[in-house]
Amino acid sequence: MFYETATGHGLPHDPSKAIVSPRPVGWISTVSASGALNLAPYSFFNMFESDPFLVWFSSSGEKDSATFARETGEFVVNIAGRDLVSKMVASSVDAPRGVSEFGYADLTPEPSRLVKPPRVREALAALECKVTDIMTPKTWSGAECDAVVVSGEVIGVFIDDSVLTDGMFDVVKAGNVARLGYFDYLTVDRVFQMRRPRWKAD
Repeated sequence: MFYETATGHGLPHDPSKAIVSPRPVGWISTVSASGALNLAPYSFFNMFESDPFLVWFSSSGEKDSATFARETGEFVVNIAGRDLVSKMVASSVDAPRGVSEFGYADLTPEPSRLVKPPRVREALAALECKVTDIMTPKTWSGAECDAVVVSGEVIGVFIDDSVLTDGMFDVVKAGNVARLGYFDYLTVDRVFQMRRPRWKAD
């Protein structure tokens, strides 16, 4: 099949999120200027540079995560493992502003080292970030989207020693969670290696 996005796919559900998958989940913790805590998972998340270490997450509309990151200039990306999937999903509840998802999902806010937002104590890794940019993407016609993209530079990294193997972060031990389409998720349970080829001139 082929469909133009402007006219629709005719399928029971939008396949876009299933096609562009798996997507790592950024479990974003923020704090407002007044001290309110927020925690929410974002599957529109990734890194786009390693030196400097830059990450981004995208909010569909100005949700608390983007609002609080804008207010304080900081956020934390918590990495959810397989043992935290249920609590991660619980933290996506549409709670009213002022209600902490930490408490709702029975999670522990742990003070960060370099930024004000706490990390999730139970998470096996966390990235402490300073906001570098907040933008609203545009369509090809120049119209603004509803999305709010928050990018940040990672200034501090927490790794639980239990997921280090020979000095490397072990994604199988950690069981990193990724989002697929529809209501589907996966966790990492197998890794294989391949080397990038090198061009050899004749």
